[in-house]
Amino acid sequence: AERELLEAVSRITTSSNTSPSDEEEHQPKAEISCQVRKENPEKDDMQDSSATLSPNSSMTTKELQEYWRNEKRQCKQIKLLFEIPSARIVEQRLSKYVMYKIIILQTGSFDSNKSVIERRYSDFEKLHRNLLEEFSEEMEDVTFPKKTLTGNFTEEIINERKLAFKDYLRLLYSMKYIRRSKKFIDFLTRPELQEAYGCLRGGQYTKALEILLEVIGLQERLTRGNPASIVPTLCAIVVCHKDLENPASAFEYGEKALSRLRVHTSHRYYMPLLETMITLAYELGKDFLSLQEKLEEWKTKKDPMRVFTLKELAVREYVQ
Repeated sequence: AERELLEAVSRITTSSNTSPSDEEEHQPKAEISCQVRKENPEKDDMQDSSATLSPNSSMTTKELQEYWRNEKRQCKQIKLLFEIPSARIVEQRLSKYVMYKIIILQTGSFDSNKSVIERRYSDFEKLHRNLLEEFSEEMEDVTFPKKTLTGNFTEEIINERKLAFKDYLRLLYSMKYIRRSKKFIDFLTRPELQEAYGCLRGGQYTKALEILLEVIGLQERLTRGNPASIVPTLCAIVVCHKDLENPASAFEYGEKALSRLRVHTSHRYYMPLLETMITLAYELGKDFLSLQEKLEEWKTKKDPMRVFTLKELAVREYVQ
């Protein structure tokens, strides 16, 4: 695929009438097919609707090369392992339940790449019920730990469920349609994201940022073939850094978000993100003209409409 790309770039460059001195200023444009490369043996692990280019997208040679480099990285499936090493009993005024500690590890990685979350039996039960509705055939032979009338808080039952839930998550992750499903990803990330956005809406930016930075790594690994899906989280991190007066960090995460929207300029976050990035670039003394050009280009292609600011979009996420 890389060889085909280089040949295509070579043909485009050769056919251009610009002189070498004009090349950087007038880079050739190329129409990119939205077809996923057939020879990629791991193509089934990509999100078809989000990981491909729009048939109308026009990119410079440099942008084309960068896009395919990123695409090649995205094609590689991240393999995750699930461990449930411990559990704790939570006693509240009107309820008592067990919280299971889930550690999610990337194979071949160090501890810095692990994610730690907690879920209770009812969370697993809800996930199972939701998956049965959408994937009844795939879930046909998947067993789920049954409830017991007594003994739910004994060490024996808790240890049995720790092992059962570990095997359950591993089995679900082994099925490509389930591991890519919103319901499975939400089970692993949504509670933390809801908490983070609640803190953001309450002006607790430091706490919100702490949670968002914890969950973004897991989101990236779970949505490897759908890079645009984590843009809202990246933008929330931008908002937090900006309000905490960390413009350099805000700009860094803003660049990450923009890179994921390169071929998704119709995304609802695209224009608000560009506006924020222009402000940050000006504040940091960086080049903002290219960002301004993209914004003006976007405005000429889109009908006038009500557009929220980046912060307004962020506070609307995960509102019940």
